[in-house]
This record gives sequence, structure tokens and C-alpha cells, in this order.
Amino acid sequence: MPINAQGWRLLSLTLCFVAFLSFVKGAALSNVIEFDTVRKAAVQRFGAAAMEPVSDWEQFIAATSSDTLSAQLSATNDFFNARLRWASDQEIYGIDDYWATPLETLGMGQADCEDFSIAKYITLLALGVDPKSLRLVYVKAQRPGGLSQAHMVLAWYESAGAAPLILDNINTAVLPAANRQDLTPIFSFNADDLWISGATGPSSANPQMRISRWRQVLDRIVTEGFRATW
Repeated sequence: MPINAQGWRLLSLTLCFVAFLSFVKGAALSNVIEFDTVRKAAVQRFGAAAMEPVSDWEQFIAATSSDTLSAQLSATNDFFNARLRWASDQEIYGIDDYWATPLETLGMGQADCEDFSIAKYITLLALGVDPKSLRLVYVKAQRPGGLSQAHMVLAWYESAGAAPLILDNINTAVLPAANRQDLTPIFSFNADDLWISGATGPSSANPQMRISRWRQVLDRIVTEGFRATW
């Protein structure tokens, strides 16, 4: 078994529950976006021009809601990959690390890898995809020239022990993890748990720091119209 495939399977089977994640245990997502609230927040934050991307998002969710799961995964991946331009947080927000809500991402029209993944995650929840099947995954991505970089993708797991499908903004095809030899998983999380794979020492993708940012962005997502109880 390839090393990275083994890593995905270990990540899917090995649960590491830690105290700093307790704020999301028992989360009960209703999977409803209140678009009246979203539109109001969009206009307040970005002006009338933000109405168009929000309306497109709402129409996309309505049009895709009755599709098969496979179609929903592909369509959601394509929707954001086609709409958003990649940019760093420094370029978009003027700070080194900022996790944006879907509204912020659509309003800016730009996103880094975390923002792409969060927007896809929230959209799939709104489409009724099982929250337990979705995880945001920090990975090391091999880039041309032998360089590696920290990166985030969204993973969908058919079952707890399965290798997932990967939704990504670098390779825009939805592919099984076994077909993504360029990605090595480090840790993953959703609104319930944290999974760590093969951690051997400190990492720039520090889980505790990242989960703190996750909590902050979830709180902002709720205030912007996503009906959820954390």
C-alpha cells in the first residue's frame, strides 16, 4: 500500500479526542442557511455588489439539492473552484492567517486553501450531506520542483475505515485519496472530532492553533445565517 494511502486510512481509523475540541462535541447541525440573514450581512459588509454571488450560491444549493451525492460533491467542488481566485490571506485580508466564512469568501471573490475547503464543507452540509462523512484535512502537498507546502483539502468518507474522495482547489478533479499521491495527510477535523495521523513532532500546521481558528470561523458562520447548534 502506498505510504500516503496508508496515512489516509490511519487518519480515518485513529481518533484523537482532545480537551480543546470539546466546544464542538455533540454538535447538532440543522443544515439550513437562512439566506435573508446572509443577504443582509452581505450588503452590510460588502455593499450591493455582494448580492449577486450570494444569490448564485443560493440558486446553486436549490438546483443541486435533489442531485445524487456524487453529483453534489463534484458540483460543489466545481462551483467554488470556478468562481474563486486563489490568493494568500496577506493579499486578501492583510494578515498572515485568516479563516473566512463562505460569505466573506464569496464577497471577496478570492480564497486560500482553507477558505475553499470551508465554503465547500458548509455548502455540502446545506445540501444535507452527513456531517460525519466530511472532514477538513491538513496535508503536505508535493509541488513541481520537489517542493512541498502546507495545504488543506475537503475529504468525504463513505465509512469510517474507507479512503476518502478529495475535493481540492489545486487538482480540481474529485479523486480518491489513493489517486492523490501528491498529498500526505497530517490531521483532519470536522464539527465533532479531530483525527491525527503520524505526528512525530511540532508542525507549522499546529492542530490546537488551527482548531482555535475553526471555532472562531464557525461562530461567525452562525451569525451570518447558518442555523446550527454547537
